[in-house]
Amino acid sequence: MSSLSSTLALAFDLISRPSITPKDEGCQQLMIERLKTLGFSIEDMPFEDVKNFWATHGTQGPVFCFAGHTDVVPVGSPDKWKHDPFQPYIDDNGMLYGRGAADMKGSLAAMIVATERFINKYPNHKGTISFLITSDEEGIATHGTRAVVETLAKRNDTIDWCIVGEPSSVNKLGDMVKNGRRGSLNGKLTIKGKQGHVAYPQNAKNPIFLASPAITELANTLWDHGNDFFPPTSFQISNIQSGTGANNVIPGELHADFNFRFSTKSTVEDLKQRVANILNKHQLDWHIDWSLSGLPFLTEPGQLLAAIGESIQAVTGITTEPSTSGGTSDGRFIATLNCQVVELGPINETIHQVDEHVNAEDLNLLTEIYYQTLERLLAE
Repeated sequence: MSSLSSTLALAFDLISRPSITPKDEGCQQLMIERLKTLGFSIEDMPFEDVKNFWATHGTQGPVFCFAGHTDVVPVGSPDKWKHDPFQPYIDDNGMLYGRGAADMKGSLAAMIVATERFINKYPNHKGTISFLITSDEEGIATHGTRAVVETLAKRNDTIDWCIVGEPSSVNKLGDMVKNGRRGSLNGKLTIKGKQGHVAYPQNAKNPIFLASPAITELANTLWDHGNDFFPPTSFQISNIQSGTGANNVIPGELHADFNFRFSTKSTVEDLKQRVANILNKHQLDWHIDWSLSGLPFLTEPGQLLAAIGESIQAVTGITTEPSTSGGTSDGRFIATLNCQVVELGPINETIHQVDEHVNAEDLNLLTEIYYQTLERLLAE
């Protein structure tokens, strides 16, 4: 440990704590103690069984925020890992192994050390530096960032710029940042028919046959054309079920789970109405239970993207590519505060996998990128 950089030493300490969602296992307290030393005001914000904190250094705008999560996904079978997933180690190729190395304890360590360096050099920096940290990102994501953001909004606390430490890079550190994410809308569809004996189809209504033309139309519908930042909205069925298990019974109902990943060119209400129109067109007896996982958000070119892009170029020589690809993140909640949100973190190739790892030196470079971004935005 004595030979490790400050970032790697902190990453080791964080990874060694088995904070499987929604547990935190002392990770946040470790970060809080470092921030207290710098003069941060700390506000614990627990909701239900989830630990969260909001920390600030400064009292004026603009407000810069580092956001992230201390929870990690389960490791699966520990015996499939080369080493204990909660005993971090660096191999001969310079790769740091351990659950959370890439997603996202490495980023948290880089954020803390970059902030320490920045405040030590610029104790009277412009604006405010803040941290929004949760232990509920990998789980149901109800009592974490979402709840903290709702609290901040109620009391009119604002954020202007936010970096979420999600692993955004693909092949090289900094080659991609996420400046938005698609929305996610889920539906549980029930189509009713009439159960009966397969030998007497005239006395039954098979919901599989009834639903098939509508499902085909839903699958072939162009929901929107996307835009310069988003691909067209997509519709996918993830599960479909019908039948009693007997081979001589026509089922009475069909159940299907589906999902829209939608761009800013579509709205929730528009998608719901268009689905209803198609189902009604085919004269189906139907019902849908809808659930919204998150709205789409987009940070267009501006101060934050410029500062991040210039910092990545200076540190790595790479011209970064803004992208809205991939799944959802807690950025969707933070974006509701009408702030600029960008995800920037290490390579995401092994996240959620056995033997999750990240290039150790990349975490030192990420620290420098975060530091230079702070300089470009808040140096006195």
